[in-house]
Amino acid sequence: MSLDELRSLLERHARPGLTTAIDGVRVCKADHAVPPVSSMSGTVLAVIAQGGKRLALGDRVYEYGAGQYLVASVDLPVTGHFVDTAGPSLGFGMTLEPAVIAELLLRTGPGEQPRSTGAAPPGIAVSDAPDELLDAVVRLLRLLDRPGDRKALVPLVKREILWRLMTGEQGDAVRQLGLADSSLSHIERAVRWIRENYTQPFRVEELARLSGMSVSAFHRNFQMVTTMSPIQFQKQMRLQAARLLLANSPNDVTGVGRHVGYDNPSQFSREYRRQFGAPPSVDAVRLRGGAGPAAAALP
Repeated sequence: MSLDELRSLLERHARPGLTTAIDGVRVCKADHAVPPVSSMSGTVLAVIAQGGKRLALGDRVYEYGAGQYLVASVDLPVTGHFVDTAGPSLGFGMTLEPAVIAELLLRTGPGEQPRSTGAAPPGIAVSDAPDELLDAVVRLLRLLDRPGDRKALVPLVKREILWRLMTGEQGDAVRQLGLADSSLSHIERAVRWIRENYTQPFRVEELARLSGMSVSAFHRNFQMVTTMSPIQFQKQMRLQAARLLLANSPNDVTGVGRHVGYDNPSQFSREYRRQFGAPPSVDAVRLRGGAGPAAAALP
């Protein structure tokens, strides 16, 4: 019953920009399959009510469909698209807020939560959505039709959704998101540094020190969270930034490559083609003829 009402609510409130009147909540409707698009995942919960989506992170592919949810506990470079279905794909997304998770952890205490493994969990994971989670998502979306209730009830229902996640199958990742000293938070610190300084060379030893880990532990946990090495992660960031720049500067391929950190134009062209299926000069023409690279926003 919750899934049927969820479909109806998502269908009714879907807008081109994905945003809704509730901060941090998105509604997505895709009427047909589209080519894969690269973007950053954000730290989100994504629930599919109808259809399905395929998401690639590094060399790992995640698929989730109706009645399943995805948790992205770190902001990661992903490539995603909705898959062919008989009808439109419908999805719900909600930003995961570490401060609210931390507050819930403090309120409940460790004795009321499952024990953490301590190791850094995967940055993206998919599970079947329990009825309690779907019911809470439906009640949150109902508030889109009740503006007078939103101020009082939205924070409460969002906390319930977070609690369902924290005590569910992907709870370890969500709980670690709210802990400043968790393995996930240490890796997120390195991820954020690379994201903000992707044009700069770095030494893995420096990132390990920034994360408060030994080099071997850092390598192991970084790979677990992102499915990539730090160098591969940096490459993904550079190529995504290059594609955005090419949409605005299609005639300056060499300059764009240099701007994102590539000193060798042939290496830039080779890695760009491997990532996006065409060399930068060809893709730039394609981007200029369209609306530029779209956001592969979750859900």
